[in-house]
Amino acid sequence: MSGMSEEALPEPDRAEGAPHPRETGQIFGQEAAEAEFLDAFASGRLHHGWLLTGAEGVGKATLAWRIARFLLANQTPAEDGLFGAPPPPASLDVDPEHPVARRLRALSEPGLFLLRRGPNDKGDRLAQEIRVSEVRKLANFFGLSAADGGRRVVIVDAADELNTQAANALLKMLEEPPARTVMLLVAHQPSRLLPTIRSRCRMLRLSPLGAPDMARALGQAGIVPEGDPAALAELAGGSVGAAVRLASLDGLALYADWVALMESLPRLDRPRALRLAERVAARGAEARRDLMFSLIHLFLARLARSGATGAPPAVEAAPGEAALMARLAPDPGRARAWAALAEEAGGRARHGLSVNLDPAALLLDTVFRIKDTAGG
Repeated sequence: MSGMSEEALPEPDRAEGAPHPRETGQIFGQEAAEAEFLDAFASGRLHHGWLLTGAEGVGKATLAWRIARFLLANQTPAEDGLFGAPPPPASLDVDPEHPVARRLRALSEPGLFLLRRGPNDKGDRLAQEIRVSEVRKLANFFGLSAADGGRRVVIVDAADELNTQAANALLKMLEEPPARTVMLLVAHQPSRLLPTIRSRCRMLRLSPLGAPDMARALGQAGIVPEGDPAALAELAGGSVGAAVRLASLDGLALYADWVALMESLPRLDRPRALRLAERVAARGAEARRDLMFSLIHLFLARLARSGATGAPPAVEAAPGEAALMARLAPDPGRARAWAALAEEAGGRARHGLSVNLDPAALLLDTVFRIKDTAGG
């Protein structure tokens, strides 16, 4: 199986602060996608290529590993018994102590190939994309595993990261798939894939998680966030990955501080703005700094959407957010102004951080541009 020689490098498909998807037993909020796959399996119409789509962090990789575990643990269809055919499986559950499940957790299952970013040319860092050399290892895997006649499963995480050569090499395998092989492609942005890759796969769409499913998913990961679960799910956009990041960096409180600052517009509470800038610019606070700029962009996007639709968010991500957005974006005209600012401020922030501009000055510049747009 791929990945055993790069143990010293971080795993490119593991979200910081969360267990790897192969270690996650259950998936929450994706019953429709799971049922669709089970129906194909039970009916004997198991497609060789599956494209798992949806926002980043909603459970696509977790579902891919659940499917792989299920397929490798159920190699042959159950025989008809005394009372006829057995009922079709009701879920993808596999006992955690099943030999396949244990081998998958240890990355030692011979029937699975994990295609993901490998090391760069020097071997000291991960490559920025999945390169054709990694796909060539997949061809070797097919050749070596053909003799046992068992089912083989390939997980590509994430297909968005395939470079052009790698994508074309993978396409050839999708066009002429080896027997008893299922390929599971995780894609955050399927529009970036080759149209021919998309056409060779059956799509499974995963949905954003609501607050109850989000709470269960975080609990499974051993995370008990502070604050309102509904606000966390809203701010995370239904993404467990985003929620893990928010929880680990106290993102709900950070966003609440930002909304409280925005409530002082159009006059602007300058001392509060300075305190917030100093907080995110502190040494060692780079992750919180990056999150702050992501939250500012999200706030502006939510503000623009509120004005465009004529309705504030149905779920507040911070106390007072709905009333604030109704005041700052009362009509579509104001919505367009906020949307333009979101694009401009986001570009300035990305550039400023990339060239190591003072983050406190960058944040204050953004605040003053928001003040000007608010009419203060």
